[in-house]
Amino acid sequence: MKSSATKTLRLRLRPAAETIVRNGHPWIFADSIKEQNREGRAGELAVIFDRNDKFLAVGFYDPDSPIRVRILHLGKPIQVDPAFWKTRFDQAIERRRKLFDQSTNGYRCIHGENDGFPGLVLDRYADTYVAKIYTSPWLTRFDEITPLITSLPECNRLILRLSRNLRGEDRQLFGPNLNGTVEFLENGLRFEADVLRGQKTGFFLDQRENRQIVEGLSKSRDILNAFSFSGGFSVYAARGGAKSVTDLDISAHALASARRNFELNSLKTPHHTVQADTFEWLARKPDRQFGLIILDPPSLAKRESEKQGAVRAYRQLAESALPWLAKDGILVAASCSGHVSPPEFFGALTNVAQRNRLQEIRRTENPADHPATFPEARYLECIYLARAS
Repeated sequence: MKSSATKTLRLRLRPAAETIVRNGHPWIFADSIKEQNREGRAGELAVIFDRNDKFLAVGFYDPDSPIRVRILHLGKPIQVDPAFWKTRFDQAIERRRKLFDQSTNGYRCIHGENDGFPGLVLDRYADTYVAKIYTSPWLTRFDEITPLITSLPECNRLILRLSRNLRGEDRQLFGPNLNGTVEFLENGLRFEADVLRGQKTGFFLDQRENRQIVEGLSKSRDILNAFSFSGGFSVYAARGGAKSVTDLDISAHALASARRNFELNSLKTPHHTVQADTFEWLARKPDRQFGLIILDPPSLAKRESEKQGAVRAYRQLAESALPWLAKDGILVAASCSGHVSPPEFFGALTNVAQRNRLQEIRRTENPADHPATFPEARYLECIYLARAS
């Protein structure tokens, strides 16, 4: 007879949670579990059975997370083996190949739950791939998919990075040692990415679509790029014919990267950098005006309890930017706070627009290489507002 430690981990859910999972939501929270046959270990597979004792789903178990199970598969029983992972991996890679041509070799290859790899992202930067783990089960299971990544013909190097909530060190797993940044192409423009120490996996690949839109709006305008990071929006604006570009960021390291990105593309547009806190800088009395202002702050709500404060901050940022905006100017405001829903963000900004005679000209959400297959995955929003003539 098998010991209890080797028995399959079996769970049953409360009725409401069972319905939610059956409808495709990929998370099971701790308080949604009605019963389980034993204690589970981080990274093992948990099999969920419905109220009729029939297979419902299988997922990664994490005893230390409020999200107790992240669903891998829903429906009929399936074996989670190398063939399972290869099928998922090949599907994700193929979807991205159809999105980009040779002018872009920096993009997201795997977007967590939305591609069937819960708690894991994989980004490509030319011949360097960067995986980032956000949930502990992958700490013991990442070796199962490492060969799939390193077998890609484009892969010359693989970096593994861990979310701050996980114990362990970022490290290089494959390829020649990397001591600095890597260069990649995005719509024909060159950028550097600090894949070893930079934010996220080294660059904000999710704003590619919005950077391209800004390029088309920048001709003959003075541009202010607030929370500029490494100057992605600014490089596009310069190629789009901007009169001048000003990068505003609190980080000297980020501004230095922005200057290098301008040099990589041999851009002649006047490029200014300002090291300051954006909230404080915008609160000053304006000494000039800009034809286009970009507000792309880091996440302002790291947890649900910070949501209302974040909504107020988005509204405050937009209001503070308006005195700096020229009469025919365009304000571009973005949010990457997953706890702030699209209706909440767009509602706050359209409220500002209505009170200040701004006209909405466009809004965007997650790009195609960052698909959102469930509500919480819709984390990126951007709105374009123009001064009414």
